[in-house]
Amino acid sequence: MTQNLPGLDPALAERFAAIVGARYAVRAESDIEPYVHEPRGLFTGATSLVLRPGSVEEVSAIMKLATETRTPIVPQGGNTGLVGGQVPDRSGGQIVLSLSRLNRIREIDPVSNTVIAEAGVVLDVLHKAADEVDRLYPLSLASQGSCQIGGNLSSNAGGTGVVAYGNARELCLGVEVVLPTGEVLDDLRKLKKDNTGYDLKNLFVGAEGTLGVITAAVLKLYPKPKGREVAWVGLSSPAAALALFDRAQDLAGSALTAFELIGHLPMEFAIRHILDARPPLEGDWPWQVLMEISSGRSAEDARMLIEDILSAGFEAEQVGDAVIAASVGQANEFWRLREMLPETQKVEGASIKHDISVPIASIPDFIAQGAVAVASVCPEARVVCFGHMGDGNLHYNVSQPVGMASDAFLALYRDMNKAVHDVVRSMNGSISAEHGIGQLKRDELIATAPPIAIDLMRRVKAAFDPAGIMNPGKMI
Repeated sequence: MTQNLPGLDPALAERFAAIVGARYAVRAESDIEPYVHEPRGLFTGATSLVLRPGSVEEVSAIMKLATETRTPIVPQGGNTGLVGGQVPDRSGGQIVLSLSRLNRIREIDPVSNTVIAEAGVVLDVLHKAADEVDRLYPLSLASQGSCQIGGNLSSNAGGTGVVAYGNARELCLGVEVVLPTGEVLDDLRKLKKDNTGYDLKNLFVGAEGTLGVITAAVLKLYPKPKGREVAWVGLSSPAAALALFDRAQDLAGSALTAFELIGHLPMEFAIRHILDARPPLEGDWPWQVLMEISSGRSAEDARMLIEDILSAGFEAEQVGDAVIAASVGQANEFWRLREMLPETQKVEGASIKHDISVPIASIPDFIAQGAVAVASVCPEARVVCFGHMGDGNLHYNVSQPVGMASDAFLALYRDMNKAVHDVVRSMNGSISAEHGIGQLKRDELIATAPPIAIDLMRRVKAAFDPAGIMNPGKMI
């Protein structure tokens, strides 16, 4: 059945559909369903038209018509975002623009260590393409089997490798963007040094589709590590984990490619709900760390580095227990446990999420004060804390108390967010470390950011998108 929503004029819909052709103008309600729901189920939109252009020229024609007719456009990649930035509102008047057909890798240059990838390239596909030329694209996310490069850049995605390689913004050298007017900015240059004026690409990276449509990008590649070692570590406290991280940085430097902190409760959920999962360590450790060392020199060098770090940690009584993966398979199993943590929390009922960052040195204090803040809102709530300690980003999630109704718990969402985010702000942290603003955090950003910052963002938005058609209702 084709939807007939009052928000989008049928004659206008025909004009848009003609640009991509009937085959790539999605209209059937059952086919549209996947495009209007986001993974957590927090936001559900409505539209009568999803456009799937196959070229930059088609994107340009769509945007030109959208500006002329003031038709709102919602760009969408793999639809893995967690803040509602990629779904339309419920009016039916917004068109979803799926970039999934722009999925070519235009060039890989192993000498320059760059790749030019279109927006619809799936992250895992890019990983494999880089691997084929003995290179590494280091952005690593749990959703890498379905998330797309355009979405990664639009949300400035982070992941587990930020400690060594930076987030999506640091991995991007240039972009190709279709502006709301239909004009195309071709800035696909492979230069690592370029001081010729404003850095325009960084206006679009992290803009969540509110300024233009990223259609391709030049991304950095790295030589593949010649040695990789993964260890699972048991510790008594976040303070001990912080001391171990400091030691690992001193001894390994940039060879430290992951340092993930995991609390007791998320590990308990993982062992309970992941099929065939076994705890890597004996005993009931209150805090655990997944640490990875990658050496550009040799496997022996990586092994020596991780052993030196752990030995020094044991000697300083920072490490209580540790195991180094004995095989690639065991290392992959360690990572599987880490990557499944968000999924296993779902089985435990409703949860209230916080994607925060604080200065790395403040992490132990944040965890202590955060627990007090949570208890002030819901004393029996269960704190599920894990994340990228190496870059200060924690997923500080709160699961409903055992026996409490999900609806009653979710009614505390705003109060819980405020309590936790107040602690974050007291430490000069961020309420959105890597998931973006979208719809979920828009009002809080506007209410709490410095007024001049919001004013400047709105001026930029007005300059690029005077018709206000680009992903309206998101971010600002």
